[in-house]
Amino acid sequence: MGQLSQFEGRSGAEFTMTVEKGKIREFGAAVQATHPRYGGDAPVAPPTFLASSAFWTTGDSSPWGDSPPDLSRVLHAGQQYVFHGPPPSAGTVLHCRERIDRVYTKQGRRGGALEFADIVTEFRDAGGKLVAEARATLVLTEQAPTA
Repeated sequence: MGQLSQFEGRSGAEFTMTVEKGKIREFGAAVQATHPRYGGDAPVAPPTFLASSAFWTTGDSSPWGDSPPDLSRVLHAGQQYVFHGPPPSAGTVLHCRERIDRVYTKQGRRGGALEFADIVTEFRDAGGKLVAEARATLVLTEQAPTA
């Protein structure tokens, strides 16, 4: 284990994400959101809309660089969104950066070690003000699952 500890504190390159009206509507429909604020002429993004930032990333925006963890051993253990004001509305351009905030290890119940990585993506407006944060926890298992 200890494969992830070398990445703690590492950030990827900044990328930009434009909050688009049509994408807010599509996302709202996909998650079956019925609130009227997700439609109309000036929709506001649903809180989990920020997950779509993954479609705006570039190769160098990943804090893992050229050495991502083995996805056959990765579990998604949690996701949280923190807003420092209202959710972004259509037309907002967000400047985003992803970093590996913390890496730690716990012993699993079945004898294997589990390595956790807390990943934070910051979303800032054009003036640099922090608008929101996405916080994810990934778990790297000691071994890949067997069939």
